[in-house]
Amino acid sequence: MKPLSVKSIRAIISGELVHGSDEVMVQYGAYRLKQVKNQYTILFTSGRIVNWKSLKDLFPLVVATDYNYSRFETPEDVTVIKVINLDEAYWKFVRYYRSLFQIPIVAITGTSGKTTTKEMIRHILSVDRKVTATNLTSNSRTAYLQYLLNIDEETKAAVFETAVGSPGDVLNAGEYFKPTIGIITNIGAHHLDYCKTLEGYIQAKGEMLQIIDPSGVLIINPEDNNTRKIDLKSFPGKVIKIGCHWSCHFKADNIKYGPDGMQFNVQYKTRNYQAYVPGLGEHQVYNALCAIAAACELGINISEAIERLKSFQKYNKQLQIVTGMNDATIIDDTWSITTTSLEAALKVLNELGKGKKKIAIIGTITDLGSWGYVIHEEAGELVHRIGADVLITIGFHAKIIADCAVKLGFSSPVYTFNNDTLAYELLAKMVDSNTIILIKGDMYSKPIIELAAKLRKKPQ
Repeated sequence: MKPLSVKSIRAIISGELVHGSDEVMVQYGAYRLKQVKNQYTILFTSGRIVNWKSLKDLFPLVVATDYNYSRFETPEDVTVIKVINLDEAYWKFVRYYRSLFQIPIVAITGTSGKTTTKEMIRHILSVDRKVTATNLTSNSRTAYLQYLLNIDEETKAAVFETAVGSPGDVLNAGEYFKPTIGIITNIGAHHLDYCKTLEGYIQAKGEMLQIIDPSGVLIINPEDNNTRKIDLKSFPGKVIKIGCHWSCHFKADNIKYGPDGMQFNVQYKTRNYQAYVPGLGEHQVYNALCAIAAACELGINISEAIERLKSFQKYNKQLQIVTGMNDATIIDDTWSITTTSLEAALKVLNELGKGKKKIAIIGTITDLGSWGYVIHEEAGELVHRIGADVLITIGFHAKIIADCAVKLGFSSPVYTFNNDTLAYELLAKMVDSNTIILIKGDMYSKPIIELAAKLRKKPQ
């Protein structure tokens, strides 16, 4: 954070100094008590702080509040700024701080691929400039203030994920970041517990168009069925299309599986470029196209962007290939699960599993609310269409996937379990060096994570 004095902050938020000093320099910000981790933090809160002793190691502390503290209850090293309306004061501070920096900010949303795309962009940009970005998959709206305040005078660009848990989440992110470039990687079916319908979820993702600077850039995949449902007429800025269709500005073709990554050509304007991106699956090519397009908009030559992408380090547990039990090949894809990412993972299993026994282990898809049955049926349709030699599901709701696949005519062996113990015992009997196993689930699913850990280990 660029340090700001209490005096300057008071002027920004129209606050009155009721205790402490105008000379204190604020270096951090928070709007929840548990977010206060450092000295010289300004905390925006309406609640009364009673246990000051628990915060003593974090003094000096600045509190912006609409609560009436008396001078007798406030410790010496605490500065109190009194405001009339805390919410208005908070947003005045946020908007002022964002206005201090005229830098490009990229905001990314999508059902799948947003973390990978964000990390690709950060990797490309970080070679020659300081970049601020969301950490791993920590894209909760409660962290937006910290991410904004990570921007300082040395920052040359920022890349943030804007996740959707419910309608309005992307709009909320826009209030903090005011992005100049927006990316929608794809739109599947997720978080329907709060978005209620697929249409509501598409609209929530489409909020991206409203938060990009009017003179900014939107990067989309027009080949994605749900993304095509977004009305682009309301967006006044520049639209860049990525994909394999001839009409795309950044077009990929001649896509091939390479050693632990994808080889492909990029057609941009009138030239062709050979590219390689670490990570398996055609979906990784689309992530790379988004990253290359964003880098080019930020002034990096396309050849240089492609060259930098070659050294990108993909995350573990995202279609990670390891040797496991009985010398079988394990594809560990237990980072997250949606129908979009499941389809991509099954395609990788079939591509890498040619000539081998292909086993798909699939866990429950979460955050679906009343749509749980329908979405798990859609997952079953994917299994039936793409195929595998053996299907194993883990979890009560995941059984719907198996039932639907069988109902549609999936004729390979199917096993359903509620825990990992029996599944592991079964696999120990059927797995050998000519077997490839995809285990697909959520990082918060204990049975899936435990089974993946067991499969990765070679029994002594």
